Amino acid sequence: MHADRIEATYLIETPLAPAKVAEVMAGEQSCGTFTRVHGETDDLRARARAIVESVEKLDAAEAPALPNTWLERQRTPGPWQRARITISFPTANIGANLPTLAATVAGNLYDLGEVTGLRLESLRIPQAYRARFDLPRHGVAGTRRLTGVQDGPLVGSIIKPNVGLSAEETGELVGTLCAAGLDFIKDDEICADPAHAPLARRIPAVMDRVRRHQDRTGKHVMVAFNITDETDAMRRHADLVEREGGSCIMVSLNWCGYSAVQTLRRHSGLVLHGHRNGFGALSRHPLLGIGFDAYQALWRLAGVDHMHVHGLNGKFAQPDAEVIDGARACLAPLAADASDAADAVMPAFSSGQWAGTVPVTWEAVGRADLLFMSGGGIMAHPDGPAAGVLSIRQAWDAVRAGRSLDEAALELPELRRALDFFGKKG
Repeated sequence: MHADRIEATYLIETPLAPAKVAEVMAGEQSCGTFTRVHGETDDLRARARAIVESVEKLDAAEAPALPNTWLERQRTPGPWQRARITISFPTANIGANLPTLAATVAGNLYDLGEVTGLRLESLRIPQAYRARFDLPRHGVAGTRRLTGVQDGPLVGSIIKPNVGLSAEETGELVGTLCAAGLDFIKDDEICADPAHAPLARRIPAVMDRVRRHQDRTGKHVMVAFNITDETDAMRRHADLVEREGGSCIMVSLNWCGYSAVQTLRRHSGLVLHGHRNGFGALSRHPLLGIGFDAYQALWRLAGVDHMHVHGLNGKFAQPDAEVIDGARACLAPLAADASDAADAVMPAFSSGQWAGTVPVTWEAVGRADLLFMSGGGIMAHPDGPAAGVLSIRQAWDAVRAGRSLDEAALELPELRRALDFFGKKG
């Protein structure tokens, strides 16, 4: 790993020689183009050109993964060779500029005529370069400190119905969820500043219940208010959350963009909960887009504290292996040459989670530094939300003690009811 270079690893598909395509990629995203141009001296190329570090041939396909008019015009035949390519880029080409970093390691590469598939899989970032970007203000340790949860996962839920509740109704629901024993509550990603519950009214209504609960019990429940909007509105709403005694704000990362999230991070000291909705559009095709490892690396440079990874055995499309790798990546040091994970962010598990998905989560991650969020698994528990929360805590206590859920459920009625009720739903 070079101290002054970023390494990006790609999966490509091409009917051409992969090594040749790798050189095209390196030139396109640094100082060159399809042909050498005036002013592109040997000295300039030595300083500024990207370098192909490795080319590993994989399997070949009988048909291209994606259409390509450029290759069709040339009647280029298959087979379509797949390869894993690593290219390093000088950090001096980019500076501490997150949008330009993203444009460099991705950008026009997806449109290259030489490829019928291209996916950015991972990034390796040197510590000296990582230090030029924002760190999470809170991350795992700060989130634990604010919620008072020093051990085990943070158990959370999502406000449902997603939209339609008034500000006062939302406040009442949050009061119920606080009383049920949650550590964390979040808005849905599609509920930001609706006419029926504008943030100007919803934030005070919700925080009134949070403060009352804290006065009664001493526990601060973290609420992630969805303030996704244009930048000035997000700053204004973050300020309101802070004035009302809140601790967390949530943004839809893909739709706000790197610059807006960086601006928000630098403006507000609140916990920044990063929601990845829309990531499937960037990742679901195996030969197009961006893998979660590279995705989370870019967003961690913006200084987020939490990152959504979805859930195991959940309701969404991606395989469990991607969820596991994503959670581990969030908890690992971002810089390739860092000795510890001081900049770790808390992975947020959600989407179809309940007590019955706890064992696979524990087995996969092996630690409890995570947000475990459940909507229906809490709200639809046959004995009510408090029993739903308790069933999840009981499941985590069981697996961490090396017990099966069925064994633990013999003496824990809330867990037993959850297994009987949700287990039948498949």
